[in-house]
Amino acid sequence: MEYIRVTKENLEQEHICCAISNNKDIQVSSKKAWLAERFDEGLVFLKSVERGKCFIEYIPAEYAWNPIDACGYMYIDCLWVAGSFKGHGYSSELLEQCIADSKDKGKKGLCILSCAKKKPFLADPKFLKYKGFAVCDEADNGIQLWYLPFEAGAEMPRFKECAKHPHIEDKGYVLFYTHQCPYNAKYVPVLEEISEEKGIAFRAIRIKDREAAQNAPTPITTYALFHDGAYVTNEQMNDKRFLKLING
Repeated sequence: MEYIRVTKENLEQEHICCAISNNKDIQVSSKKAWLAERFDEGLVFLKSVERGKCFIEYIPAEYAWNPIDACGYMYIDCLWVAGSFKGHGYSSELLEQCIADSKDKGKKGLCILSCAKKKPFLADPKFLKYKGFAVCDEADNGIQLWYLPFEAGAEMPRFKECAKHPHIEDKGYVLFYTHQCPYNAKYVPVLEEISEEKGIAFRAIRIKDREAAQNAPTPITTYALFHDGAYVTNEQMNDKRFLKLING
């Protein structure tokens, strides 16, 4: 597979894979605006030349929008290969390019979020284990931090204390989210609208900067839904899925 690196220079012309639409779509424009502000911090977005979900996005861990202590590591925001791209070794190719690039930049290793069992929008733990990753920390809600050190004895990344025990004081449904995930720009307003219509106590909190993200009460900042203070899910929802959750 041939890959293209998305940069500030070609961002407007390139397709960003996970939101297949035109550049005027709110999902595309929100994601590209978020990316544009990250490139100077070292973010890399590498994607297949073919249109579809086949890409990797990573950034120096000091600049990650997650509450982790992983100085000297590279943090993988997302490694996504789906649809017709699955089963051809593209995930391995993308990961190998990330490893080579990170070593060239003198990084200690890689880290990424996952879980003991595969969950939507999180890396597959079986794939990570196969590639040599291991769990280095785990939050109370089962979200795990995995790492791949490049040399023996490298200090392990950790979750910050604020993320170890995901809990908030607010009652009702509270959603923390960022524009790192393009789907949020479309579906968060849908949840706000249906909640107002149905009289559901719901509040969406958009995390707008790295400092807020690195001090969030959840390991996952792209999408974290709480109810009466307890963590519920990281899975993006439309109106039907949200109502199904509420109605049990």
